[in-house]
Amino acid sequence: MKITIETPKPGEEDEIILRCASVDEKMLKLIQALKTEKDTLTGYVEDKIQKLTLKDIYYFESVDNKVYAYTAKQVYEVHKKLYEIEEEYADTDFLRISKAVVVNVSKITYVRPMLNGRFEGKLKNNETVIISRQYVPALKAQLDI
Repeated sequence: MKITIETPKPGEEDEIILRCASVDEKMLKLIQALKTEKDTLTGYVEDKIQKLTLKDIYYFESVDNKVYAYTAKQVYEVHKKLYEIEEEYADTDFLRISKAVVVNVSKITYVRPMLNGRFEGKLKNNETVIISRQYVPALKAQLDI
């Protein structure tokens, strides 16, 4: 693989061009990493407004018509609907796992089957999320299991 770095001319936008014979799994992961690294989201907690980096978010949860973003140590309210988050970050590590939760798959430590076709996922922050049975196939595909 050849890597070329060029400095843009003044006034030009930074640009990444990938030139490859075929897009394989390695290339898709690279694209996902680039997208997730730069994306930010505005979170609200008490009287503070804070920019959140997607890679720091463990999952989004909808509770009482409000959406919350959970990081390692803090919970932020997000002024977006869960379906908007799901659509906007569809090509990243975020995946819908239930009616009320979109999880960052890269933050899952392990998954295990439960009763009725559901799965339980343990996150790196030691929280547990339940994967509804209708979302299990998508999770398996994303995790390559």
